[in-house]
Amino acid sequence: MEKVTRRGYVKEDEKQFSGVQLEHLKEAAKDTGYLLDRGYAIKPATTFIGNHYMFSERQRLALARSVSSKEDVKKRREKQITRGTQKMSVHIDGFNTIITLEVALSGSLLLQCCDGTIRDLAGLRGTYRVIDKTKQAVYLILNRLQELAIGEATFYLDAPVSNSGRLKMLILQLASEYDFHVSVEVIHDVDRVLERLPGVITGDAIILNKCKSWINLVPDIISTIPDCWLVSLVDK
Repeated sequence: MEKVTRRGYVKEDEKQFSGVQLEHLKEAAKDTGYLLDRGYAIKPATTFIGNHYMFSERQRLALARSVSSKEDVKKRREKQITRGTQKMSVHIDGFNTIITLEVALSGSLLLQCCDGTIRDLAGLRGTYRVIDKTKQAVYLILNRLQELAIGEATFYLDAPVSNSGRLKMLILQLASEYDFHVSVEVIHDVDRVLERLPGVITGDAIILNKCKSWINLVPDIISTIPDCWLVSLVDK
């Protein structure tokens, strides 16, 4: 029997992202947005606000991933593709997208962010392993791409990350069941490649700021997954 793994689950989240703590996080998100709108960088802003509220490192990370300046949100929305995806080529930030869906399928914490994306707190740190949720996560991506009638999809995986080759083979195996072309590139510096491309699928804020255009794929997929733990610190 395959081992059941909860990607991104941290027991302390149940206390740190509910009740009074959640209310403090929402107030802190407003404070963080105020600083970002006045030119502060995200790291010093969340450090300052986090110290004030005595947040844990995980709560500070949630702030950093949830909140963006109004200017950045505006730029991202102007580049977002919401229609006309037929026969389009898309470029997928593989680990970023798959891990978020694994977290969703695990019932672990997800963040509804101010730019409309959904992000997780799982992180890679150079290591990754295929779990019992991985195949379903890839299927969910492929099914949604088929619904959008895209022409071809390229997944980009970070070469230095462990098991990237194994994940590549799994994606190609599952993609053989679909009638659009799928390829997988295992390369160094995925972020830099995606920053120059159109039709990017990612939740990475830095890539979204620089890429030519993007599709916000994950929220529509997550809306079909029951029992997701989705927390919003911000007003969309």
